[in-house]
Amino acid sequence: MMLIPTHHFRNIERKPEYLQPEKCVPPPYPGPVGTMWFIRDGCGIACAIVTWFLVLYAEFVVLFVMLIPSRDYVYSIINGIVFNLLAFLALASHCRAMLTDPGAVPKGNATKEFIESLQLKPGQVVYKCPKCCSIKPDRAHHCSVCKRCIRKMDHHCPWVNNCVGENNQKYFVLFTMYIALISLHALIMVGFHFLHCFEEDWTTYGLNREEMAETGISLHEKMQPLNFSSTECSSFSPPTTVILLILLCFEGLLFLIFTSVMFGTQVHSICTDETGIERLKRKNQPREHMGSWQSVKETFGGDFSLNWFNPFSRPCQPEIPSDKDMVRQVTSLSDTETMEDPSEETKDEDSVEVTDE
Repeated sequence: MMLIPTHHFRNIERKPEYLQPEKCVPPPYPGPVGTMWFIRDGCGIACAIVTWFLVLYAEFVVLFVMLIPSRDYVYSIINGIVFNLLAFLALASHCRAMLTDPGAVPKGNATKEFIESLQLKPGQVVYKCPKCCSIKPDRAHHCSVCKRCIRKMDHHCPWVNNCVGENNQKYFVLFTMYIALISLHALIMVGFHFLHCFEEDWTTYGLNREEMAETGISLHEKMQPLNFSSTECSSFSPPTTVILLILLCFEGLLFLIFTSVMFGTQVHSICTDETGIERLKRKNQPREHMGSWQSVKETFGGDFSLNWFNPFSRPCQPEIPSDKDMVRQVTSLSDTETMEDPSEETKDEDSVEVTDE
């Protein structure tokens, strides 16, 4: 139960007509546990595909442009294992964040019969979302993309085509962390590759082109003894290699900055037990905050272990909200009330769509 100041209800428009049964349709029979969650949003699906394409492009350049042609086998094996492991964990985290129910509230349960079954007492209210016709527990917010109310919704991220909520925040944090790590790793390898090859094969390539211009030897004749495909810098010609590496460098720098900021923001939200939407609303609503370490353990799944970094291990699953969790206590009402969530009445609250674009 949560105590809410009197002034919080001054501008509430009470609409008892929504209690009519035809306004809400009872929720369908719940599916089996583990049913896949997927949002059919065109923009989100396109962003998810782009994400996978960029990771696979980085994989191609790292393997076929830098590591495989290298004659330093120890360097290639170690960096290949590290990069591929991080890329696999990043894509696995992306899939889990995208296909996991973020904490959706049962849809269409704000029926007259269900509300009457709660047997509300004087001073108790339940909030109904007018958009998805569900009874909203505390800290739940409506997402206009998912078309559902999400418990502890932080924001809707198009890059994972899903909301970030209490059930999948761990996977989103791991996704941003692993993308930042592979971006940093790729940038370091590109730097070493440029330093090494600029002084050797590519400098030789430039000098040979000057010799050809002076002696009149044809490009085909001169390229045969050079055999660039056998150099330790790349299987491609130097110009093609430079273009591929510059694109990878730009991609790595962009995503390193972006995902590092998102990772820091998410860790801060977890430690302060305050979602992104709650920070934007920032109203004087008394709420008991969970301790920083307890919040971290709940998000990542228990005491510190390697499972924290494993996208295949589940976070601590919160208990399914009971009927009493949907009821809130107020001090300003003397009669039993059922009303729309006041946060739906103002533009700066649930109607604000928060994304990490």
